[in-house]
Amino acid sequence: MSTTQIPNEVRFLNPPSVDLKRKKYCRFKKAGIKYVDYKDPEFLKKFLNEQGKILPRRLTGNSLKFQHKVSQAVKRARHLALLPYVTDLLK
Repeated sequence: MSTTQIPNEVRFLNPPSVDLKRKKYCRFKKAGIKYVDYKDPEFLKKFLNEQGKILPRRLTGNSLKFQHKVSQAVKRARHLALLPYVTDLLK
């Protein structure tokens, strides 16, 4: 009989990231953008994950005002079929 040995080390699918906490900033305020265009799907893809869901403020760093504008623009782009509602691999 052969015995399989269990390794003592713990392995993760993705290595845990240990990086410095950087201050989050609103990229719209920094760049001076006042209007979020719903007709630009490549720009709006930055605020979506791989499944097509809108990323929350705590991940993107947007201010509340611009997070509302981004979500409204994404919803309008989905309605016009510029962005998909659901997908497997968006990026």
